[in-house]
Amino acid sequence: MIGDKILPVHNTTPNVVDLQRTLAMMRDEGMDYVVMEVSSHALDQNRVAGCEFDTAVFTNLTQDHLDYHKTMENYRAAKAKLFASLVDGIKPQKTAVVNIDDEAGAFMLASADESVERVTFGANDESADIKAAQIRVHQTGSDFTVRGGFGRVPLRLRITGMFNVYNVLGAFGACAAEEIPVETITRALENFKGVPGRFELVDCGQPFAVIVDYAHTPDGLENILTTARQITEHHIITVFGCGGDRDKTKRPIMGRIAASMSDAVILTSDNPRTEDPEAILSDVAVGVEEKIGVKPYEKIADRQEAIFVAIAMAQPGDTVVIAGKGHEDYQILADKTIHFDDREVAREALGGIV
Repeated sequence: MIGDKILPVHNTTPNVVDLQRTLAMMRDEGMDYVVMEVSSHALDQNRVAGCEFDTAVFTNLTQDHLDYHKTMENYRAAKAKLFASLVDGIKPQKTAVVNIDDEAGAFMLASADESVERVTFGANDESADIKAAQIRVHQTGSDFTVRGGFGRVPLRLRITGMFNVYNVLGAFGACAAEEIPVETITRALENFKGVPGRFELVDCGQPFAVIVDYAHTPDGLENILTTARQITEHHIITVFGCGGDRDKTKRPIMGRIAASMSDAVILTSDNPRTEDPEAILSDVAVGVEEKIGVKPYEKIADRQEAIFVAIAMAQPGDTVVIAGKGHEDYQILADKTIHFDDREVAREALGGIV
């Protein structure tokens, strides 16, 4: 996004030429700041070569992308390159903003030069420079107090979940490092309505919650189901799958998490790509069947059918979690890519019962 202009990208972090071209466009348009996600792939492949970063934020390290990095140590080392790159440049003072509650946080801090200012954040570690306290998460938002050198700031937000508490702390730290006034930070956070496909509520007036989320990793799924449990009166019905041509080791792990934390599980396709959808379901089912016990459980490869079945199962006070694709409006199959939006399908299913 350059002002109100939105440009499409194919990777989280574009290749080095496209990235530099985009940064030049931003400069020519008079942009003052660039906020970007720097992927581990991009760091490993030197896609951000030539970029001078002033503030770097570390949120967490969880199992993902092992089809590329092979080991968690390699994955961690790739992320740490961002912090090692914080060196003198046009802006002399660099800042590392790090989640100290995550065990990889100390590694990120150690990777930064001694001259780099360190700002830690967390909800558990009392030594954190920026800390969340009095946390209350609910279906439509979250309330907590941010404590730091700037004092105590009460927040009432329209985004929910502990993962978002950490995201807010990281954003707070980054903005404070750039000397943005606390009042401005607070106003922006309280006016923020959330990211499409991240714990997005689909509300058609039904007596139960339907949540669409991008969670496609073990940690992501655990976070979203933990949050769902906090706001659910009765049962959690989880619909999810795993992407094809990606890390296969996480499939049974995610199956165990879903079976342990849900009251009913429906396995379905994500983006199968060139893999056989049924083979992917079988990989995930290994974990599900270890933990599911007598709870309702189905395998339905057709994602639309799976969502319809889950919503038909829901009773007042339940929560249906549709995980894995979030904001995506497509599904990648072996021979083609089709239009598919979990939110649209959920609304269509709800239209038949509300």
